[in-house]
Amino acid sequence: MPIGLRLANTAKTVGRAFDDTLAAAGGSSPVWLVLLTLKTQAMASQREIAAAVGIQGATLTHHLNGMERDGLITRTRDPENRRVHQVRLTGQGEEMFHRLATAAQAHDERLREGFTEDELETLEKLLTRLQANVTAPREGA
Repeated sequence: MPIGLRLANTAKTVGRAFDDTLAAAGGSSPVWLVLLTLKTQAMASQREIAAAVGIQGATLTHHLNGMERDGLITRTRDPENRRVHQVRLTGQGEEMFHRLATAAQAHDERLREGFTEDELETLEKLLTRLQANVTAPREGA
């Protein structure tokens, strides 16, 4: 099997398992990514969140609308630029963040089962090399 196909299939399986783990904790990948971004930045504009999580335009707005409706975030207009919304975590958002962080940690521990530290270090190097192989400029291209 080509290595790219094997890697893609593995990534899908691991991603689905992560989605299931977050769903069992009451969240989703987009909610987790937004909460994680806000937790590390305290407050961010919708544009900054979109850049950090890789969700664009209407899709991000849809997720933020749901999160605001669920009491996880607040959005306010930036007084210096009325076109910009500043997004903040609420108390409920903090609670959800901690619940999903616990689930994410458990998922990571599940992924690491049966690996030695040396194997995990090797895996990190191999994944880094694969990423470099597809992002580095190619000679003659």
